[in-house]
Amino acid sequence: MGSTKVLIGGAMPDAIAAAAPFEVRYRYIHSRPAASPAYYTDSRCSAEAAASGWWGCWGGTWVAPGNDVTYENNRAAQVTWQGSPRPQIFFWTWYSLRDLGDMAGHGDGPGEVEAINRQDLLTLYMNDYRFFLQKIGNSRNMIDLEPDFWGYVRSLGNPHNVPAKVAAANPTDCATEENSAAGLARCLISMARKYAPNTAVGMHVSCWDWQNNLQGCRQDYLNLGAANADFLVADVSDRDAGWYALPEHGGYNNFWTDEKAAAILAFYKTMAETVGKPMVLWQIPVGNMAQNNTINHFQDDKVDWFFSHMDQVADAHIAGLLFGAGHHEQTGPEHDGGNLVNKTVNLWNAGGTPLR
Repeated sequence: MGSTKVLIGGAMPDAIAAAAPFEVRYRYIHSRPAASPAYYTDSRCSAEAAASGWWGCWGGTWVAPGNDVTYENNRAAQVTWQGSPRPQIFFWTWYSLRDLGDMAGHGDGPGEVEAINRQDLLTLYMNDYRFFLQKIGNSRNMIDLEPDFWGYVRSLGNPHNVPAKVAAANPTDCATEENSAAGLARCLISMARKYAPNTAVGMHVSCWDWQNNLQGCRQDYLNLGAANADFLVADVSDRDAGWYALPEHGGYNNFWTDEKAAAILAFYKTMAETVGKPMVLWQIPVGNMAQNNTINHFQDDKVDWFFSHMDQVADAHIAGLLFGAGHHEQTGPEHDGGNLVNKTVNLWNAGGTPLR
């Protein structure tokens, strides 16, 4: 991914992005695919395309289709720190099979996997993904492929045996790929190589049973072809621990102890060594213990833990720490009292953390 040290970044507004030497910024692409091929070729987004909620026209009718990709890359390229240019890498969380599942009549869960075995739906998806990659073009980006989805695939058995209309849906790029979930994963990676050659692509690790089925997780990701990607991605938590601790949110204890953290990092390390690729941690909660457990100010301990254990982070083959809220009520970098910014600056001043 072009760095010799652990990357630090996240989801943040411009003012925060320029307040510390962050290397990466991320956001989701989460929408149904374009309903018409004309959406891709219009000089400006049509009213129909904009009203549909399609990601390519999130900017409205006054922008060209796919403008968000161009905009984010331009914005990342223009970031400065301490008065000097410091371009950032843009990291995309491609999360569109969730929407394809809705189109197939299923909510979030294993049922959405059925969508990849429908040629009509998978064709729309493949066309949309190709357009997304073409908009990236030669920019230097990172892509996180389909959080959760591979976990639902795993729940149905060997990914080689989960059917998908890969070749029929995309004969242009993947005519020789296996017609399975494993073939789909390989197809998505190979398409990134073809259309966005300077972009690193990562497989999202969704092994919710890792504590009692680690070997199954390892084998499934080998079967999916994760070794063909550039990195793996794992999500730490979609909410601050203080939010989850409230009775109305389940009363869960998601705070870390050193023992809990060591077990989780051992899992990340095992997966990285299994496929021979580094791990990027994404959507790390931003809260800290100085917060008061109100909206946008929930407590968590992950920022403080990671920055005080960077040797353990590197030992687990973690190549990036990406911080950000997974829900609108959570603590963000603009709400945390400057904790993430200060820790990032201090790490930079100390020379950063070399990859291992």
